[in-house]
Amino acid sequence: QVQLRESGGGLVQAGGSLTLSCAASGRAFSTYTMGWFRQAPGKEREFVGGIWSRGVTEYTDSVKGRFTISRDNPKNTVYLRMSTLKPEDTAVYYCAAARGISRIAALNEYAYWGQGTQVTVSF
Repeated sequence: QVQLRESGGGLVQAGGSLTLSCAASGRAFSTYTMGWFRQAPGKEREFVGGIWSRGVTEYTDSVKGRFTISRDNPKNTVYLRMSTLKPEDTAVYYCAAARGISRIAALNEYAYWGQGTQVTVSF
């Protein structure tokens, strides 16, 4: 059993930067695959990026080169560093945790989810 809590969201101007954190409580954080997802008004929740337990990262094309995911296992925390933000990045951002999965971008693979943090990018 693990609980997740996102923080660091807020209002930022287009072209700016923001870093989100996801703090996990529970055992064996280092064995989990961690994913970041987002949901904009009127749209389905979508994969942003993820980091495998071994540290390899993957990203969706729309954020590639602008967003970076990292993890600090001793702190049970994963980060989403966002730069060159665009209005279309506006959404509620969620972190999620999974164990023993094969498809990092599949929502239904993740057993644990945070409550989300809002990111608003002004034009």
